[in-house]
Amino acid sequence: MRREDGRSAPGDDVEAVLDELYALPPSDFVARREERAARARTRRRAEDARRIHAARRPTLAGWAANLLRRSRPDEARRFLELGRALREAYATLDPGGLKELSAQRRRIVSEMSRQAAALTREAGHPLSDAVLRDVETTLRAVLADPEAAAVWEAGRVEGVLTPPSEFGAEAVAAAPARREPPAPARTPRGDTAAARKKDAAARRKDAAAERRRAELRERAARAREERRAAEARLGERRAAREEAAAALAEAGEREREAGERVAALEEQLDRARTERERARSGLGKARERDRTAARDLTGAERAAAAAALRADKAEQAEQAEQAERGGA
Repeated sequence: MRREDGRSAPGDDVEAVLDELYALPPSDFVARREERAARARTRRRAEDARRIHAARRPTLAGWAANLLRRSRPDEARRFLELGRALREAYATLDPGGLKELSAQRRRIVSEMSRQAAALTREAGHPLSDAVLRDVETTLRAVLADPEAAAVWEAGRVEGVLTPPSEFGAEAVAAAPARREPPAPARTPRGDTAAARKKDAAARRKDAAAERRRAELRERAARAREERRAAEARLGERRAAREEAAAALAEAGEREREAGERVAALEEQLDRARTERERARSGLGKARERDRTAARDLTGAERAAAAAALRADKAEQAEQAEQAERGGA
């Protein structure tokens, strides 16, 4: 439904509906989502209904992260600024800045995680240690990845956000150091051939070592990427399992209610059948009484007609007799 100024009526805007959904505990998400999607379909907003229905039910960790973002806006803003500073420092490989910001990162992630745990506990959904670790992983991802930061800033985290890489002092340690070329060795003139041979062997050894290091770095990068992909799939599977469990519980409740209605209707049907049998029995008796009364009426009508005929004849005979007497 649109207002005269062309804007959506309150409660109809799809973005507002999505904000409302992701502020709910996971246990309330699916029912409210279906209610809002049905409302959009009823108002002929098919695209809004599709977007609402496509919204993924967040895991408990995702909801905790969203709750933290909405409940602590000032801390969230400072946290997002810290993430931007960390990413900039990492991009410029500023060791001093990285070291200082990494210390802030560890301290603030720990503090924000404690706040999330307190908020969910107040809301009646305390976090387990495993879920709390997922919240910490998500917060680290917000610091490291601008896309994760955008999802969290919007308050629509669905599952565990995984950081693409580690930031902080350890990132500086992992940064490759600049290697100066080795100074040429000074050897006596008589040993020039042997020195060249030795230098060539050393270069081959260094090249092999460098190839080995490059291979190890590539292998480590692939392993990290596979880990991130596996963790992302795990988060999706967890969210899908929780959504399926919620749908199962909802379907079970609907089945129970339908069963109760069926039982009530069957009881009404039994009573109606009993009443119909009684009515049939009464109808049969009434028909028999009607037939008997009809026969009795016919007999009475015949008797009355015969009596009237006899009375007429008797009256005529009497009148004839009187007339005859008078003539004499």
